[in-house]
This record gives sequence, C-alpha cells and structure tokens, in this order.
Amino acid sequence: MSTPVPARDALQPGGTAAAHTGLLPRLVAEAFGSLFLAVAGLGVPLFSIPQSSPVPSALAAGLAITAAMLAFGHISGGHFNPAITLGHLLAGRIRAGAAAAYAAAQIVGALVGALALFGILRTLPSIPDSRTAFDTVAAGFGGHSIIQAPLAAVVLLELLGAAIIVAVFLGAAGRDSSSRTVAPVAVGLSFAALLQVGQSVGNLPFNPARAVASAVFSSGWAVEQLWVFLVAPLAGAAIAGLVFRIAAVGGSPAPVVDAETGEGDDDDDEDDVGAAAVDASSVNEDAVAAARQEQAGVSEAQEFFDGKRS
Repeated sequence: MSTPVPARDALQPGGTAAAHTGLLPRLVAEAFGSLFLAVAGLGVPLFSIPQSSPVPSALAAGLAITAAMLAFGHISGGHFNPAITLGHLLAGRIRAGAAAAYAAAQIVGALVGALALFGILRTLPSIPDSRTAFDTVAAGFGGHSIIQAPLAAVVLLELLGAAIIVAVFLGAAGRDSSSRTVAPVAVGLSFAALLQVGQSVGNLPFNPARAVASAVFSSGWAVEQLWVFLVAPLAGAAIAGLVFRIAAVGGSPAPVVDAETGEGDDDDDEDDVGAAAVDASSVNEDAVAAARQEQAGVSEAQEFFDGKRS
C-alpha cells in the first residue's frame, strides 16, 4: 500500500475524482461553468430594472458559482476563474500546462456566455445600442466608475478581493472530502459578499475571464481599462497561492500534483514508503520465526509429559 498525496484532494471540493479525469472533460466543465457564471453574473444586472442595487446581481453570481461547483466540481475542480487557477498553480495543486488550458477554457466559456447575452440584446427593440447597454456591466475606474473611484482604489480592491476568494477556495477545498458542499458554499457566499462591494465601486468582477467577456462587447474604453482587471486579480491570487504553499508545508516545497494523472513528483515520498514496506516485512519475518520457535518448544514439552521423551 502507498500513502496518498494530500494535495490530490485539493484538486476539487469533493475528493480525488478530478485528478483521474481526462483533460478534455475537465476543460469542457470549466468552459461550461464559466459560461453559466457569465450569463448569471452579467445577465441579471443587464436586464434588471432598476439597476440601482448590486444585491440581486451579486447574489445571482454567488448562487451560480455554488451551483456550478456542485455540478462540475467533481470533474474539473470547479475553478471557473483564472485567478483561482493561478492560486492552485502557485500552491502546487495543478501543473502549469493544465492551468494554462483551464484559463483558456474559462475565457472561451465566458465569451460565449457574453455573446449569447449580446445576441439577446440585439433582438430587443427598446435597446438601440447593445454596446452601450453592456457598458453598464463592464468594469471601469475613474470616469467609468459608479463612484468615480480612482485607479489606485480599484487596483487595491481587485487585488484584495481576488486574494480573499482564492484563499477561501484553497482553504475550503483542502478540508476533508467527506463534506462536498463546504467549498462551493464558502466560495459562493464569499463571492456574493465581495461583489456587492465591487459592483458598487465599478462593476469589479474579481474574475479576469468575466472582465474580458464584458469588455469585448462594450465600448472601446472598457478594452482600454481591461489590463487593470487582469493584472490586479492575478496578483492577489498569486499572493494567496504562495502564502498557502508556504504555510501548508512549513516553508518546504509542496508536492506538485499532475492534474491529468493525479500523481506527485516527490521521489522522497516513494523512497520513504518503500523503506517502510521493507521494515514492515522484516518485522513480520521476525514475528513468524518467533512463533515457530515457541510452537516447537510447546511440542517438545508436551512430548516430555506424555512420556515420549525422557
């Protein structure tokens, strides 16, 4: 028997199934989950009347994350956010190649979801300009922020929010796999709470994939300011991932788990397991020899008392 690598459980909230799933099904799950998040997170504020309160859209996005993680977390791990994937990469829970593929799938899924919403807007006669309508959900700062928030405030809030979300995901996903609802509920509630703050400032998404999806179908200013909503959340995710990597192993490198095979790279662990197996075999052989000697002694004593041996 071999000792399981603890990091495998962290690949998805419900256990180790995601580690043994092929890459293509996991990419499809990430893309579809990101599409769901884009439709819920962007669709609710787009079609809400009035649009004065961030609570409905924030709650819808949080519930969508929880539902998507419960539905697809056992397949891909339920990231649906390049920031969360980067946090997993730096925490040693996914390989670089799989992380890049995850991020691409998430962006594609979010773009498809935003495209569907854009197509719906084009069919509504009461909305003459679909791009102007998308401006209401695009992330922005300065003159494009609801409260005229400057660049520094937006960067700090995006960085802090992404770091919190990634930390909550990594912490909840690292729990005992017997409770499969811990990570989805924790991440969904955290995301909903932070979105109420972020959307009040400037539609901050804390998700680079969603930021790309909303900017592509908005006016030109959204694309010009997009870099902020890519760099800041990824920086926050990097901080959270590195902190978890250091804290989890006491400063020593964490075992990197292959997202495709679920196997780690730590050769020392294999050597330790092999040495333990050799020691166990030696102990078993000594115990068997002692038992045989004791049985032989009992047989000789019985023969003596039976008069067979003088």
